[in-house]
Amino acid sequence: MTEHATEPTKKHSTEPSPAPTDTRATTITPTAHDTPVAPPGRPAPVVYRRRWTALIALLTAEAMNLLDATIVQVAGPVIHAELGGPAAAIPWYSAAYTLAFALGLLTAARLGDIAGRRRIFRIGVTLFALTSLACVFAPTAGTLIGLRAAQGAAAALVIPQTFGLIRAMFDGDELSKALGTIGPVMGLSAVLGPVLGGVLTHADLFGTSWRAVFLVNLPLAAAVLALAPNLREDRAPVRPRLDPTGTVLAMVGTALLVCPLTAGTGAPSARAWAVATLGALVLLAFTAHQRRAAAAGRTPLVEPSLLRGRTFPAALATSTLFFAVLNGVMITVVLHLELGLGNGPLSAGLTLLPWSVGLAVASWAAGSHLVPRYGTRVLHAGIVTLAAGLAAAALAYRAAPNGHYPLGLPFALALAGLGVGLFTAPFFTAALRHVSPQESGSAAGLLNAVQQLGGTLGVAIVGGVYLTGNASGQAAGPSAQSALATAGALLAATVPAAWAMTARRLRDN
Repeated sequence: MTEHATEPTKKHSTEPSPAPTDTRATTITPTAHDTPVAPPGRPAPVVYRRRWTALIALLTAEAMNLLDATIVQVAGPVIHAELGGPAAAIPWYSAAYTLAFALGLLTAARLGDIAGRRRIFRIGVTLFALTSLACVFAPTAGTLIGLRAAQGAAAALVIPQTFGLIRAMFDGDELSKALGTIGPVMGLSAVLGPVLGGVLTHADLFGTSWRAVFLVNLPLAAAVLALAPNLREDRAPVRPRLDPTGTVLAMVGTALLVCPLTAGTGAPSARAWAVATLGALVLLAFTAHQRRAAAAGRTPLVEPSLLRGRTFPAALATSTLFFAVLNGVMITVVLHLELGLGNGPLSAGLTLLPWSVGLAVASWAAGSHLVPRYGTRVLHAGIVTLAAGLAAAALAYRAAPNGHYPLGLPFALALAGLGVGLFTAPFFTAALRHVSPQESGSAAGLLNAVQQLGGTLGVAIVGGVYLTGNASGQAAGPSAQSALATAGALLAATVPAAWAMTARRLRDN
């Protein structure tokens, strides 16, 4: 493999020139594994020898945390049957995790900038393992919901650090390859969660029932911690400070936006939408505060430079809409099979398996062959393929007799999975390619936060359409078709956002 240690590559020529103190040699803690190759008196670009082993640790942590965001979806009814409590608590087994995750991401990203990304990463993985073990022994529904929130907070410490650590260990063409692995891992983990949750819950290994969905985190966390010494420590080039006012505004705005839309089991009420609108206004106030803080010379929670121009804001919108579609389709399939047809969690999990297989195959093909040759055009091909898969799924529901399993659904989901894989492989590379080291913490926090918000909105909007139709006496199949039509509308809104993010790059390609 070619190492880029003697001269910068062309792709770096489009990035802003760093200040004299903003160099890789001054922002990364040197180790015995660094090999400087440069003339005397100049900062030495370094090749980190353990970068690929370290990348395995980061990707495993990504998979572990994102699996936990979706793994409880199909196990929720079984948890409710054992622990009791109101039925309205079922959505909160997932929503408590998602909400705490989204609330903590921006602050956690800043902590990595300040205290060191490797240090915060290891602390987060340790806390995640401990809270997962505590979930196994939760005696009541309320206790489990609280522990799920603690899990989400621990995950928030882990995920934002991965982007900065990858940038610290890779350079040149290898940086694009390493960043390109994040999208497939995140997309595949999000889809495999319900599959794994259904299989583990149905298997009831050693009488663990739903508790096995939390036990699976322990060996994964142990593997990550064992590999963590291979990571290279990294901080922001200029040491930032925390932004208490910005943190409060971000948390309050996010909570007001998410909580009303995840409460209950049907479509959000008018009051819920009103509170969510208030949350959006608070987030606008947060944005204004960040600009004022930067103008006054204070350290904002989010680097305002990220929101200049078109590329990164468009990437945020694209991520929000796309993951709304992803989670909305998954919850629709689960609700139709478990509530509409009365099947168990294993049926729901196995029905989603073709989606996972299609995603894995397309991610590998895109990352290895298609993206290097066709660039970000592959992202748009993924959106088109996903749209075809959603249309095929709607036809499968329409063709199935009322109360019968739609036989064409697994094939439609396989096609949709191919679209997801084609999209995720180039997306994160395109979104993060021109982010500077000073911006990487904020960029990672924002991308992950909007992904969680998008997923939550997808469950609320698309899943709410299904539940509303089901509650009104509509047959399960037509309710699922209505939900998929809503997901298709969200996917259509993704198109202009994705185009705005990649238009310049498409011309270059």
